[in-house]
Amino acid sequence: MQKTVEDLGHCIEKGKINKSAPYPADMQGKDGADELTRKALEQNIGPDAILKVCDDAMQRIGERFSRNEVFIPELLMAAKAMNAVMAHLKPFFQSGSVKAKGRLVIGTVAGDLHDIGKNLVSMVVEGNGWEIVDLGVDVSAEKFLKAIRENPGCYVGLSALLTTTMGNMTATVQKIKAESPSTTVIVGGAPLSAEHAAKMGADGYASNPHGAVTFLNARVA
Repeated sequence: MQKTVEDLGHCIEKGKINKSAPYPADMQGKDGADELTRKALEQNIGPDAILKVCDDAMQRIGERFSRNEVFIPELLMAAKAMNAVMAHLKPFFQSGSVKAKGRLVIGTVAGDLHDIGKNLVSMVVEGNGWEIVDLGVDVSAEKFLKAIRENPGCYVGLSALLTTTMGNMTATVQKIKAESPSTTVIVGGAPLSAEHAAKMGADGYASNPHGAVTFLNARVA
């Protein structure tokens, strides 16, 4: 049983989704996160124990990413492997036997139609045990506020790729803080910096998905 969860953690870190996945090359034909999660549950390994070993693996790949030892493709594959695990664990979350760390409402701000960065952050954050409410792209401040009302206690992530939409991001942060000052807002995107985030009144800034995970996990530690 211990070997099953150890192998599962290895699959997460290496980005091995399932047996048929061709990536990584040195694990072709071997069971991946999908098969090993099913096997762990069949061996009566609890969902909490499965989630813990996977969280640890995501933390390791995130730390390697921050040291430039791996890059976006490797991080993305790890997130996809983790999502294969979460597909098996979702019924336990829905029943309340396993609790998500929190809920992140995320979207690309009004006037911006880019979603690659937002989608990557969503995948990695969800893979780290968070529930995601994805509002999509070109999201107005009013739509963010509606989602906050519908998801009490949520965290909010704003994304922008265009310099021209930073003004919309600033306005959205200010409207959120005016209506719901206790809501934690984190921002990210190519034109931003920690200084920009502070000036617009956001609670945090992440330059990459791992940064978002680190910020959010620190808030619920």
